[in-house]
Amino acid sequence: MKISSHHTSQFEEIYLSHYSRMKRFAMEYVIREEDAENIVQDVFLDLWEQQFVLMSPSNLFAWLFTATKNRCLDFLRHKTVVRKSTEKLMDDYKIQLQMKLQSLESFDEKIFSDPDIESVVQKAIDMLPEKCREIFVMNKIDGKKQKAIAAELHISLHTVESQMAIAHRKLKELLKEYIPLLLFLLI
Repeated sequence: MKISSHHTSQFEEIYLSHYSRMKRFAMEYVIREEDAENIVQDVFLDLWEQQFVLMSPSNLFAWLFTATKNRCLDFLRHKTVVRKSTEKLMDDYKIQLQMKLQSLESFDEKIFSDPDIESVVQKAIDMLPEKCREIFVMNKIDGKKQKAIAAELHISLHTVESQMAIAHRKLKELLKEYIPLLLFLLI
């Protein structure tokens, strides 16, 4: 499609006549100038693509305001969703930080200086059911990924995950007096 010079000059005239008004209108709602500029630029791009030549001047003015309003609404709705997601992530992060803070505050360095700590941990691991212990040792001691364990033992990934959950639950109970140590073991 070939665009005539008349078409181009008509668009430039509309752009120059209405751009700043549309930008001020958008700024009332989206606050940041860059966002208002982007919105209005998108509106004018839509106008160009829709071959504005068929519009009367009064229709054009109404169309520009309506299109700008709708773009602002979309922008604000998107920002609201993003903000809610961010707040949820921050809440989760704060909870995690609080748990870590409490863990560190209750941390007793004597646990690690206890000469029997290794035997306490080994006894707890030995108390796990055989398959559960094998999978736990492969993952936490040998450092193997759960997928690799599943492949090596010819079992499903779900089974590995279930056995790890059982191990965590049993070790948490067996080592409840050693919570900071347990955190190192289960991470």
